[in-house]
Amino acid sequence: MPIEYRIDHASHRVLAEGYGKVTDEDVFVYQREVWSRSDVQGYDELVDMSDATTIEEGSSDRMRELAALSAAADPPQGSSRFAIVAPGDLAFGVGRMYQAYRQLNDRTTKQVAVFREREAAIRWLDGEEPAPGDSIPAPPRRDPPT
Repeated sequence: MPIEYRIDHASHRVLAEGYGKVTDEDVFVYQREVWSRSDVQGYDELVDMSDATTIEEGSSDRMRELAALSAAADPPQGSSRFAIVAPGDLAFGVGRMYQAYRQLNDRTTKQVAVFREREAAIRWLDGEEPAPGDSIPAPPRRDPPT
């Protein structure tokens, strides 16, 4: 599988890594498989694309669809963090596009940030350093109109 993951229940974190050729469908499969599990709700997430040799970029409509699917899996209470490690320019750009679409979705409760280095991403997830200047915080939750 182009995206392998493990769940660290002790740190409340999902750690995923992309290998070889990663397509948008691979990312959808990962999203559905992992985030449909009730035991990871509210966990932080790290997706490291350092070992992905090829990233097949989907359309902007597919990126919006992925962001909506992801936001729908967020628990309505609380907030968690999602760090994307993307050393290459294409992966970084795709990560930033996803970040923007994700944060525009009203259901989002995760703060998303994109990093060039894994160590910086882990420090941010651990709360040891502030969000990068280009991260976009999760919007405040809004109650639906009654």
